Amino acid sequence: MNKAKRLEIFERLSEAIPNPETELNYSNPFELLIAVILSAQATDKGVNIATDKLFPVANTPEAIYALGEDGLKEYIKTIGLFNTKGANIIKTCKMLMELHNSEVPDNRAALEALPGVGRKTANVVLNTAYGQPTMAVDTHIFRVSNRTKIAPGKNVLEVEMKLLKNIPKQFIIPAHHLLILHGRYTCTARKPRCGACCIYDLCEFKEKTE
Repeated sequence: MNKAKRLEIFERLSEAIPNPETELNYSNPFELLIAVILSAQATDKGVNIATDKLFPVANTPEAIYALGEDGLKEYIKTIGLFNTKGANIIKTCKMLMELHNSEVPDNRAALEALPGVGRKTANVVLNTAYGQPTMAVDTHIFRVSNRTKIAPGKNVLEVEMKLLKNIPKQFIIPAHHLLILHGRYTCTARKPRCGACCIYDLCEFKEKTE
């Protein structure tokens, strides 16, 4: 895998996926933050079902905090780990009100200090809400990076660092969603759809399917 091949890969992915965006429903950085916290070990579809009911009722730190844990859980109880997530969201809302004037911070340290927010969640918010060159490596990106050899690594952080180093600069912002969507719909976990893949001839996966 070399620089020229990586450039061609991202050019083709951009043509195949002209609008690479998150599939989580949100309308502002706070809604995105809450949706991403809820999305851990859950599907975007499942999160959207919950937030489509929650956000019309409460979509500010004050409004969600006013619901309280029990009130919030009524909206998110269909999502895995909802008890822990609910508790973290209430604490996060309190911190946003007390420390950040109810605004979602645009820096990693402040985001990762919020309950329920780790490196991956912070990266999603920084990239998607604030257009920063970060790379949140989820299961799809980890798989695609290792299969194609774009950025092979033994763990999430290693893959993240290699992607940030190797992705062509003009694609560093959309790369996160390009790779997620490619992994979700084409380079799938059990049966990758290699025959329908726009980077079939560039991918270095040795066990391609027809």
